[in-house]
Amino acid sequence: MQTLQQLRSGELAGAVRLQLRCALTEFPREIFDLAETLEILDLTGNSLSSLPDDLPRLRRLRIIFCSENQFTELPAVLGRCPSLMMIGFKANRITSVPAAALPPRLRWLILTDNRIEQLPGEIGKCIDMQKLMLSGNRLSALPSALANCSKLELLRISANRLPELPDWLPAMPRLAWLAFAGNPFSEAAIPPAASISWDELQIQHKLGEGASGVIHQAILNGEPVAVKVYKGAMTSDGLPAQETAACIGAGKHPNLIPVLGTIPDHPASLPALVMPLVDPDLRNLAGPPSFASCTRDVYADDQHFTTEALLGIARSIASAAAHLHERGIMHGDLYAHNILNCGKGNAVLGDFGGASCFAPGTVRASALERLEVRAFGYLLEELLERGEEELPQVRALANDCLHPAPETRPAFAEAAARLEAAD
Repeated sequence: MQTLQQLRSGELAGAVRLQLRCALTEFPREIFDLAETLEILDLTGNSLSSLPDDLPRLRRLRIIFCSENQFTELPAVLGRCPSLMMIGFKANRITSVPAAALPPRLRWLILTDNRIEQLPGEIGKCIDMQKLMLSGNRLSALPSALANCSKLELLRISANRLPELPDWLPAMPRLAWLAFAGNPFSEAAIPPAASISWDELQIQHKLGEGASGVIHQAILNGEPVAVKVYKGAMTSDGLPAQETAACIGAGKHPNLIPVLGTIPDHPASLPALVMPLVDPDLRNLAGPPSFASCTRDVYADDQHFTTEALLGIARSIASAAAHLHERGIMHGDLYAHNILNCGKGNAVLGDFGGASCFAPGTVRASALERLEVRAFGYLLEELLERGEEELPQVRALANDCLHPAPETRPAFAEAAARLEAAD
């Protein structure tokens, strides 16, 4: 993070990325001194409510973050920025999204946790859109023109006021990651689970942190456990209560992390879960997407998989996903960065922050499953790219999972069976 003093002194001349978090109430004009080089501007955590009309002078600006400010409208000037591809205005007070605010090259739009009731139909003209995050708003409908965004791969619409899921949505050719929990059509009651008092836990060291919460190791009745404490009422994907419902509803499966209980009396009144402590040899399969990759995970340059490990991971996740869909649960974030593995094939699917519940055994359930099968196809493709040998049967399955016509894709049970037969 840089300072306003550094900017004004000229110390940041030639900067490609600028991050200022210093109680700004007005856009610092000195930022325009970086017009020839600035590509990423992060003004998150200030008190801004407007952007200057001459913002397009930052002609190389590709990414702008203005989350946790005081905007009530997405600034129309954004639409005139020639290179802008990513916009993040999470946790403001936005009620209006003017059509003029959408730049033609937009790929990634984050408007989570605002007060938006309606989107302009012109969003359908954003034909390069790959990632759209709208959870925690007041939307009662999605513009049908959104179906024109044929490159859309990830959509977050949890915690809105949508009475139904549009029929055209699961049919979108590239959509692979969808979260819709917390809408009237998707209400899911939290299944019964053990209640574990905070006083019963001996909290130890921090194990990790994600977008939705912080995980600590703890001791419960003399045994090590993991405790996930949510950061607040709204996560980047939806509501903690919906994630809790999915986690508990998932039940037991060897490739899922079960829930031991919920914590009703956290000192800060935050929702929290208690889970078994996973094997310390398990590591994240990959890192999350970068600005450049947008929707695809980032693997280590030297990461490779033996055939045994590749098939083990693929079989584990196909089995886990089939189990979830049989129980009416869509993971919503089926990514390598949410998979823990030991390097030899044993894998566990975690992080249910994007999970949604639905009625199993329906036409809609089948459509949702085949939507998520595309995410599994991406995973297979990534594993094969890093495998020690070409596996024709797995490659054929990946291609089938990635077919642009969702109705032709296999269900997870079929994918699991085909993987068991692969060698």
